[in-house]
Amino acid sequence: MRKSALVTGASRGIGRAVAAALAREGWPVCVNYLERRDAAEALVRDLRAQGRAAVALQADVADRAAVEAMVRAASEELGPVELLVNNAGISRQGLFQDLDDETWERLLAVNLTGPRNAVRAVLPHMLGEKRGCIVSISSIWGLRGGSCETAYAVTKAGVIGLTRSLALELAPSGIRVNCVAPGCVETDMVRALGEETRTMLAEETPLGRLGKPEEIAEAVAFLASEKAAFITGQVLTADGGFIV
Repeated sequence: MRKSALVTGASRGIGRAVAAALAREGWPVCVNYLERRDAAEALVRDLRAQGRAAVALQADVADRAAVEAMVRAASEELGPVELLVNNAGISRQGLFQDLDDETWERLLAVNLTGPRNAVRAVLPHMLGEKRGCIVSISSIWGLRGGSCETAYAVTKAGVIGLTRSLALELAPSGIRVNCVAPGCVETDMVRALGEETRTMLAEETPLGRLGKPEEIAEAVAFLASEKAAFITGQVLTADGGFIV
């Protein structure tokens, strides 16, 4: 049976690199986006030009009904989703005491409830087939905490807890669940911090530079492959040694 991969938040940054890497590995890929339809469709055109199967589908991962509709559409066009990459995420910087309720709730909705919604949507097929793979993108801030990024760090720690708990629960059904925790990577999210902060983060990284989205994508592709068939419940930190 034909099967497919769904990558949330795949119009740019790490998600875009992940979608491209999985397509190279032979996966038909659903490129999920929220607002950047132009970027998502451009990626799909590129992948199709390479002979890959791909489709761009819009959905806010915080909206459970929208996610379920997206999974149905992806399954109809590309085949049942047997690989889910929970990548969609947002961040906000600021002091904890200045964090308003709306921002707190939106970060929780996208970064933590979003993966929950996506897993719930793909799980019936995976359970029925007794196979499947889920890889979520956390962050080093979910492992060590992040000053002035409390809400973001909380959600990314939650993703790690979700990963480990689901790995235990779903292992008897042959479904592997893992997580990648990137360090400081050259994405729009990090570029928004400003050149001075980016330089400081690069200097604090033992390898002396920021990571590339493609390097995180290779970690995801490994965990999704048969080479990682005996790996589940793990957090693969790809951070240039930042939190050694």
